[in-house]
Amino acid sequence: MAVPALTPRPDPPRSVPLREARTRFSQLVALAELTDAVTVVTRDGDPRPVAAIVPAAAARSAAQARADADRLATVTAGWARRLEEQHRRGAQRHAAELAAIRAALAEVWAEVDRRVAPGSDPSLARLRAAHADLLAG
Repeated sequence: MAVPALTPRPDPPRSVPLREARTRFSQLVALAELTDAVTVVTRDGDPRPVAAIVPAAAARSAAQARADADRLATVTAGWARRLEEQHRRGAQRHAAELAAIRAALAEVWAEVDRRVAPGSDPSLARLRAAHADLLAG
């Protein structure tokens, strides 16, 4: 499918002095409504913009964007709190399970030491060395 050589671009906003905007206000509003044109209002003699006449859909979408951003920030903060709480609970559970494993392992090694003299079996020495980090904690 062919693509047109010139793609339609939105017209740049027109700039109108405040005095003229007051005189032609109804026309400028109709222009915004019918053609989605943006009119920038400047102070008489000063080229810096002070206001704009924009289509209602553009103004509404900006307000909606601000409202959506506020809502998103609130929801994100809520999820962040929930995730942090889950992380804290998971860490507590992990610590409790690790303590139970260490206690059970200490009991097992105490029983092994009662039955076999420490250092007499090289395979038990290797196994004890592998468990050293858990037994030390």
